[in-house]
Amino acid sequence: PEIKKIKKQATEKRIYNLKDFVVYPKHGVGKITAIEKATVGGIDIHFYKILVEKEKLTLTVPINQQSKLRSISSVNQINKCISILKTKPKIKRTMWSRRAQEYDQKINSGKIYELAEVVKDLNKNTDIIADQSYSERQLFEKAYERLKSEFEAVLKISPEEVQKKMDKALGRTNISESTE
Repeated sequence: PEIKKIKKQATEKRIYNLKDFVVYPKHGVGKITAIEKATVGGIDIHFYKILVEKEKLTLTVPINQQSKLRSISSVNQINKCISILKTKPKIKRTMWSRRAQEYDQKINSGKIYELAEVVKDLNKNTDIIADQSYSERQLFEKAYERLKSEFEAVLKISPEEVQKKMDKALGRTNISESTE
């Protein structure tokens, strides 16, 4: 029998423009600051320079390797995230190390709904920080900040407004901790 080779689904090559916001899974939301060309080993390579302000980082992503990039979410997707944040956290009864690994994978997946799930699941709406282990708090803050930066870019409102919106959805009350 003849084995037909299944074509891999073509990944959509988006063309991003200067000043577009994009999401790079491992680092979160960044803004395209330049589109440049360099010659490496006799081959011309075009790439995006992406500034990820939250991490004070500039990424150089070759345009032909951009499958990891995605556009920032739509307002509808942000609203769905807010709905996710309002739902009850799922507490798995597996070992923390395994859960932490799963959370980390979700945070770095670049998928906004998975990010919202991590924020929801790790949210402890108390002022008692002793309730959370250090690594749990680190993961929560990483996911929270990543989600928050995308909310800011999409909704075009101040970080304080975004934080209020997210905290309200999470049922976090009068938490006066600074995230800086």
